[in-house]
Amino acid sequence: MAKAKTLFTVGYEQTPAKAVLDELQRAGVKLLVDVRAVASSRRPGFSKTQLAAGLDERGIGYLHLRGLGTPKDGRVAARGGRFDTLHSIYQAHLKTPAAREQLDELSSLVMKTGPVCILCYERDHQQCHRQWIAETIVARDCVAVDNLLPPQI
Repeated sequence: MAKAKTLFTVGYEQTPAKAVLDELQRAGVKLLVDVRAVASSRRPGFSKTQLAAGLDERGIGYLHLRGLGTPKDGRVAARGGRFDTLHSIYQAHLKTPAAREQLDELSSLVMKTGPVCILCYERDHQQCHRQWIAETIVARDCVAVDNLLPPQI
């Protein structure tokens, strides 16, 4: 029987870039998929170009699927601690053609590529839209999910 594929997730809140990269390498991740709507960060090492370069040094690919990022009204709800509102907004967003297309792309990558990890800011996957992305992929493809927790600052 074939081994089930695993979709990893990781958040970088209060975590240094080196710790995230070390954790991805330890888990055997081959491709990091950035699911932030805006792939920039005030945290060193997490803006798109810096992150891609750090991953490349470790032999890990990088892909930004902006269409899976949280829309602006969802980010506002999250900052306000309105997680139920964020959930509603994001579930509606996942039904848009752009998000469905990128979910299909992510699903294909998980099934055909080496281990894939999705990245966003929030450390706790239960407070992040990547939880709903992972749940959607699990329902489609019967993959396992492993939420990585690199050491914090």
